[in-house]
Amino acid sequence: MSAVRHRLLAATATVPLLIGALGACGYGSEAKKDTSSVVAPKGAKTDGLDQVKIGFFGNTTHATPLIGLQKGLFQKELGGTAVKSSVFNAGPAEIEALNSGAIDIGWIGPSPSINGYAKSHGTSLKIISGSASGGVSLVVNPKKIKSLNDLKGKTIATPQLGNTQDVALLNYLAEKGYKVDATTGKGDVTVQRTDNKVTPTAFEQGSIDGAWVPEPTASKLVAQGGKAILDEKKLWKDGKFVITNVIVSQKFLKEHPKAVEAVLRASVKTNAWIRTHPAEAKKALNAKLADPQIAGKALPENVIDPAFRNIDVTDDPLAATLQQEADHAVKAGLLKAPDLKGIYDLTLLNKVLKSEGKRPVDDAGLGSK
Repeated sequence: MSAVRHRLLAATATVPLLIGALGACGYGSEAKKDTSSVVAPKGAKTDGLDQVKIGFFGNTTHATPLIGLQKGLFQKELGGTAVKSSVFNAGPAEIEALNSGAIDIGWIGPSPSINGYAKSHGTSLKIISGSASGGVSLVVNPKKIKSLNDLKGKTIATPQLGNTQDVALLNYLAEKGYKVDATTGKGDVTVQRTDNKVTPTAFEQGSIDGAWVPEPTASKLVAQGGKAILDEKKLWKDGKFVITNVIVSQKFLKEHPKAVEAVLRASVKTNAWIRTHPAEAKKALNAKLADPQIAGKALPENVIDPAFRNIDVTDDPLAATLQQEADHAVKAGLLKAPDLKGIYDLTLLNKVLKSEGKRPVDDAGLGSK
């Protein structure tokens, strides 16, 4: 397998940035401390640090940090520097934590990355690696929607106003000729912003006819009798688009490059392990999700199996697709055209990839200014 897609796994017209909560696949806004350390710090401290603070969501699209922590791979690379992790429910809270110094490095979706960078005028963060591609589907009630031609007059949920999936749905509807007010969600198709943790209940009760959502929510809806009528991969070249990438505080990157490199080395090794040990990786992922500080319970087989399979772990940040996602948000009227030049710094990632005998990845012209 090559860049192996092991299948794993408030804005108004005058507001310049994506509105509301911009979590790639969030479930709320507060962070929880993950205290379930599998491996204790051992050996010399990296960059002289007592700890490195990382953040992520308790979702299958964040399989890299979840599995890497469960297997102790991040702690192993950091030696005597402890890994301290926080679990977030939405992108804005994680960006706020990064800006305040509550975390140093985070796994997060493209929309909050774009928003955080643009809002800080390019001073807050850098995207330093990819993590996952794919894992987003339009799932519908097959009794109400037979095909993609039946969307008019229907209500389709997305996780949040202006979030990654919301932008994708609005862009898809516009390309199909449907008129929808991006802010209110009203139009030929009603776009209803619904928290992912609420979506399965709304779907079951019939208050929504479908949802454009990430894993594992998509697979949960299918398990409830829904039908996936569109895999977002089909809308992208080679079926690849960024759903999760890795960001770092620019201050932390400048002051502690060795620690950042250690985290990236763990990320690359985790992704390689996932590709070569898919069955074990799925079990490790579900075990971590079951932790009370993450999701609180493991996913049933009929959910974890497709949710894991529909995600492609990747070191490549798929930078060209980030620009496309920003363009889609601009076209929808949710974002003032941002200057993304400088949002990527892939220097340390490419150093790690070279040491692992892997090809370097590209920043699509959005590297350091």
